[in-house]
Amino acid sequence: MSAEKIETTATVSNGSGPVYVEKEEKLSPEDLSEMLAAGTKEVHEKAENTQFVKDFLRGRIRKELFKLGAVALYYTYAAMEEEIERNKDHPHFAPLYFPTELHRHEALARDLEYFYGPDWQSQVKCSQATQQYVDRIHQVGQEDPVLLVAHAYTRYMGDLSGGQVLKKVAQRALKLPPTGEGLEFYQFDAIHSAKAFKQLYRSRMNELELDTETRKKLVDEAVKAFHFNMEVFDELEEMGKSIKEEVLDAGMPVHGEMGGDINKCPYYNAKMAASGGSAYACQLAMAVLRHPTGQVLFATWFAALAGLAAWYLM
Repeated sequence: MSAEKIETTATVSNGSGPVYVEKEEKLSPEDLSEMLAAGTKEVHEKAENTQFVKDFLRGRIRKELFKLGAVALYYTYAAMEEEIERNKDHPHFAPLYFPTELHRHEALARDLEYFYGPDWQSQVKCSQATQQYVDRIHQVGQEDPVLLVAHAYTRYMGDLSGGQVLKKVAQRALKLPPTGEGLEFYQFDAIHSAKAFKQLYRSRMNELELDTETRKKLVDEAVKAFHFNMEVFDELEEMGKSIKEEVLDAGMPVHGEMGGDINKCPYYNAKMAASGGSAYACQLAMAVLRHPTGQVLFATWFAALAGLAAWYLM
């Protein structure tokens, strides 16, 4: 990770909203943003490799399961933003208070209304894994508010990074409207440059006057936040096993869709490539890239790698 970073400051131009002006700043491993990135790297990779996330990135996500995921996010953000409002003047959180730019629970409420209808609140409930996450957020908000920084960092920075990749995957796999209904959670209308805003947010974190012990506590709390998220992912994966198969799969087609010609199947070509040399490998690549779904998956895979790389390098 480069020692050279960009700090972004916010100004207001002609009443049109925040404009982020970049300037160079040297960061050190002792800066909070660097400590959090390094301290959560391993658990972050584990979270990205849960089965639920891997299936999501492949476009294998059913609408009922996606809706349950949105419910979990709603309860999580409602709790976090309740505690943020409670502690918005706390000296260790006030510099990170960006309700207009970041707060998500109202957007999630609109998504749930789209999926469940006007009476959505009577149809949803907080799951066990989500409740444990919610309880922890309320606990730190009331007992040790500085730890809210770890939860805000984990959620909001992820939403502005890999979350934008998930939005595109979900929109296509679930055949959601191009106008954004059902995906408002992923839309940050008040942020015109995600990269610049993330740089501003990290700069503000680094300016917090925190001793070494508190910084270490924040890293530990961020690790806990990732574990809470993984528990929610695992719970969703289990829930998915009991949901009727109405597979909305943006993955590769199965043999039956090949008109009986197994040579057109990319899975067959993959098997042959593994045992038959470079000719089959080329055949596999061509089969995948000729298929529109393969082209979308390749683009999604590339975007996912770019998004994850951006998380660590920016």
